[in-house]
Amino acid sequence: MSHHYSGPDFSFPQGDARLDFTDLYAFPKPGDTGKSILIMNVHPSAGENPPGATTNEPFAPEALYELKIDTDADGVADTAYRVRFSAFECAAQTAIVRRVDGLQAADASDGGRVIVEGAPVSMGREATVTEAGDIRFFAGWRSDPFFCDVEGAKNNFQFTSDDFFADKDVCSIVLEVPNSALGAKEVRLWARTLTLGDSGGWVQVERGARPAQAVVLVEERDAYLGGEPADDERFVAGFAHALEHTGGYTPSEAKRVAGTLLPDVMPYDPTRPASFPDNGRTLTDDAFDWFMHVLTNGRVTGDSVGPHGDLLREFPYVGPPHRSCATNAPTRTK
Repeated sequence: MSHHYSGPDFSFPQGDARLDFTDLYAFPKPGDTGKSILIMNVHPSAGENPPGATTNEPFAPEALYELKIDTDADGVADTAYRVRFSAFECAAQTAIVRRVDGLQAADASDGGRVIVEGAPVSMGREATVTEAGDIRFFAGWRSDPFFCDVEGAKNNFQFTSDDFFADKDVCSIVLEVPNSALGAKEVRLWARTLTLGDSGGWVQVERGARPAQAVVLVEERDAYLGGEPADDERFVAGFAHALEHTGGYTPSEAKRVAGTLLPDVMPYDPTRPASFPDNGRTLTDDAFDWFMHVLTNGRVTGDSVGPHGDLLREFPYVGPPHRSCATNAPTRTK
């Protein structure tokens, strides 16, 4: 799996599938290199522990979904896109998107300048897209673009080319923004989910950028998922210990490799083609094969599972969901 099921024993964070961050993608807009596509996926349609389908309600109204942008490589956000959702009523939900810059971008807050408001969430196969100035926004159910042989990975890397995610869905948050909005030529990206704590403040329950490592390599799960990239050096020793076990690395080499995986951010330069892990991530990049190679020190190079064939050539690029809860109008302009 990617970042799916990052709770204890492959469960969901706080037992809520809607809070489960699964994947982050960033790539130049096809046909327009002056813009970028940012995709944050959450809420798998099926669980592992417990097994079975998750709720039809796409996003948690009591949660905050956030895309973080670091422009000076210090592991602290300089810009953030914050998305909140209305209550799920009559099988419908709407989104509000805010942008915040500067010191406040690193805060745990839902404040910021409103850039999209009242955007309908897609429940069916037709993508409802909201346009606001030079920004396009989508949120809703989509086909999960991640691909890998989960059961083979769990069975000592005995792969059978069975793509666990071939018929699974996920909830996507997709932004199309001008490259100038990113704030620098090369940035570092990550995503996180937060929920309101008992005292009324926001509590981070999930975060990440690179696939699989938070599920497989993390020893201090709560500290890691609740942490910040700026502090990720404290997890190098734990990652190295896991790599020694899975890949037979020497202690010094394991520490070196662990250092390449942290901080848990995604480098992205919109002026260059996207290719994981060096620059962003496209929907067809085989991030799982790359991680298997690292995890096993080259002993395992792939699972013989490839990209899904239902991706779109236009915004929001993520394919239609396998299950449909409603019918949506295609476009909405503000």
